Amino acid sequence: MRRALTILALLALSAPSAMPQGGGRGGRGGRGIDPRLLGNPSDFYTPPDFHGNPAYDGRFTFARIKYRGFAHYSREGPGWSHDYPDADEHLMRILREVSAVRPFVASGKIVGGAIVALDDPQLFRYPVSYLSEPGGWFPNAAEVKGLHDYLLKGGFMILDDFGGSTDWQNTQVQLQRALPGIRPQLLTGKEPIFDSFFKIDVKAVEQQCRTNYRACYRGLPKYYAWFENNDPKKRILVLGNLDADIGEFWQWSAQGFAPVDVSNEAYKLGVNYLIYALTH
Repeated sequence: MRRALTILALLALSAPSAMPQGGGRGGRGGRGIDPRLLGNPSDFYTPPDFHGNPAYDGRFTFARIKYRGFAHYSREGPGWSHDYPDADEHLMRILREVSAVRPFVASGKIVGGAIVALDDPQLFRYPVSYLSEPGGWFPNAAEVKGLHDYLLKGGFMILDDFGGSTDWQNTQVQLQRALPGIRPQLLTGKEPIFDSFFKIDVKAVEQQCRTNYRACYRGLPKYYAWFENNDPKKRILVLGNLDADIGEFWQWSAQGFAPVDVSNEAYKLGVNYLIYALTH
């Protein structure tokens, strides 16, 4: 499909000033300083490039979920803030260029979308939310209730950038708290979410990982869904990219971090998730 092949060209043409510079706005990699020196672990970290949430005007706005503390801390902050704001902004520019959706992209220093906590009533303004590094996510009771209400009222959450037994176990535990009895189901690649806009060949993505470690440096990706009432015929409430980090490729797509076709696949997945969520 021609539009899939031109995704990165569209990004370059629409946002030449938005490319990560000098290692990205927040810096990439590295453990950074000891998170115990950063303050109260019950507080929320504020990324240096955060300048407030966009004013609500009814447009689709990408929402990044924040959690308290400094788990998985690096120079980009705790795990939830990794790849921010470049990944969010780049994905919204791509969505605007290839679809009829006209999302919020940027207004002055505010770029990419919103950052919101699960216990914030404003969460319900955002039909799609994105949580990076859920292995470091330990929501309190109010946040658990907020997630429960959000998902059952039509919300859709993307989980990204996690792998390993500890992160995977924690992710399942926290979702069980919000929706007791819900269980993850491994997707085959034949589900509607992989054909909601682009036709995605999951096996081809796996092959990229086998032939180029930069394609999927966490390992072979697996896609899990948490369905409403555990019924695959009903809508997906939560989609998890296990052993994958598509946000990393959104962030660094213009910097040669990975081959163009690999970055294209990450954008295709992101666009499909958003279109699926907006139509289900």
